[in-house]
Amino acid sequence: MDQSPSIRKRVLIVDDNAQAADVASELPDLYGYQTAVAYGGQEGLQAAEAFAPDVILLDLGMPGLDGFQVAAALRARPDFRDVAIVAFSAWGDQGTRQRTRAAGFNDHLTKPASLDEIVSTIAAACQPCHA
Repeated sequence: MDQSPSIRKRVLIVDDNAQAADVASELPDLYGYQTAVAYGGQEGLQAAEAFAPDVILLDLGMPGLDGFQVAAALRARPDFRDVAIVAFSAWGDQGTRQRTRAAGFNDHLTKPASLDEIVSTIAAACQPCHA
């Protein structure tokens, strides 16, 4: 991907599994995205504020604030209404997918996901992103 550092899209990964979050953050970085990681829901809200991501890969099953609560808190704020939020969870059943759509998620990526799936989902989520 040929992006200059000044226009690199920002991807925030929020997951309470530190190893999964760290690995997931390395993949988009290889394709020219700038990445940051948060290891829980509350930390994810703080990181979103500080990092100003274009896309958030958000785990659903986290202690404390879960992914649904984080998404609701972000969607309630005008400055995060246009940020793409992608559920990034092992929960991929139809009921969970319906819940993520209803909660305002833009997409749903089921773990384990391949490199191609992660990168293509981020790229698709960035299509409406501003430059």
